[in-house]
Amino acid sequence: MSTPSRFDRGHTDDLITFLAASPSPYHAVASAAERLEKAGFRQVAETDTWDGSTGGKYVLRGGAIVAWYVPEGTAPHTPYRIVGAHTDSPNLRVKPLPDTGAHGWRQVAVEIYGGPLLNSWLDRDLGLAGRLSLRDGTSRLVNIDRALLRVPQLAIHMDRSVHTDGLKLDKQKHMQPIWGLGEDVREGDLIRFVEEECGLAPGEVTGWDLMTHSIEPPAYLGRDRDLLAGPRMDNLLSVHAGTAALAAAATCPDADALPYIPVLAAFDHEENGSQSDTGADGPLLGTVLERSVFARGGTYEDKARAFAGTVCLSSDTGHAVHPNYAERHDPTHHPRANKGPILKVNVNNRYATDGGGRAVFAAACEKAGVPFQAFVSNNSMPCGTTIGPITAARHGIKTVDIGVAILSMHSARELCGADDPHLLAEALLAFLEG
Repeated sequence: MSTPSRFDRGHTDDLITFLAASPSPYHAVASAAERLEKAGFRQVAETDTWDGSTGGKYVLRGGAIVAWYVPEGTAPHTPYRIVGAHTDSPNLRVKPLPDTGAHGWRQVAVEIYGGPLLNSWLDRDLGLAGRLSLRDGTSRLVNIDRALLRVPQLAIHMDRSVHTDGLKLDKQKHMQPIWGLGEDVREGDLIRFVEEECGLAPGEVTGWDLMTHSIEPPAYLGRDRDLLAGPRMDNLLSVHAGTAALAAAATCPDADALPYIPVLAAFDHEENGSQSDTGADGPLLGTVLERSVFARGGTYEDKARAFAGTVCLSSDTGHAVHPNYAERHDPTHHPRANKGPILKVNVNNRYATDGGGRAVFAAACEKAGVPFQAFVSNNSMPCGTTIGPITAARHGIKTVDIGVAILSMHSARELCGADDPHLLAEALLAFLEG
């Protein structure tokens, strides 16, 4: 099937805005919540008693968001249609004792988060962003989006073997960024600087979750501007598409006639195993769905019926065929940019897709008029995984792994076709509408 010419500059422009405004998972869920608020959703607190009212609601917990829309007259046993994604990306994260340095250089001590392509972080101007925990028990987002840090690569004159042996980076020794000059390491220097940037009094910050990000903005690329280059597409591209799809489903003229309850579940910590209170292997999604059933007067039997009819699309980026390394791909499966979303299959359950799941996704794409492609790994290459198998196993719901094919996955800047984010969002909308 050939890809129709459907490039929606508005959707991709908004994705660029979303990526730029979301240098951390905490910013990403705040950006998603802002879009949902404009569509009429309201935040509910996990510590409050939930009522059975209809409409759009969402829960924020750290770097995760779960949002759902309950149509008028929805029975307690109504199944859910879930778009699952994750908000985190591989990067360099600030250690508990961040102030370090040597030989007249001031540095920031960082820990490697997830599995980044380390070389992509070299000689790149980096900002600092994340969440601050304050003495009064509140938290605040921070985004220092300017050239603050840099991980300098060793000059070729001092490493001639790089041409023959390849670049070899020690995660501990070679990835600590510089951020100034000075002979003495001054304890507390970084956090005092962050407090000043945020207009906070000295000592007001008692905890932090800070991480680096490339300050180079997302941008269209190519002769015809048919490509998009930018940071954190794995997996904010899916978070943005899922947010757009849920907002559209909740504001369509027939929203109260939807046969399912549409849901967006965007988790943190996928890049390091999902085992946290905000990860897909935690209880957040199941608790929210269960409480929604009970708030509408349902019973355990209603919850079991709802889960039995529920389907989740686990949307995460996958691998487009690389023109310089085509032999690394399966010879019969070469996903291409701007040819629509990919259906991800692995018979060893690294992806959760089965034949029935494929049929659900195919029906959604057909309804949306969107082409899709299949992805399977080369048998000689280990296959990655997603929140899909975790979601299926933890909650007992049918899950299908899909996404957008990209290049340079886990790089500080990734690359996709500029049409594909919009095509994914349309397929997700058709899925949520049933």
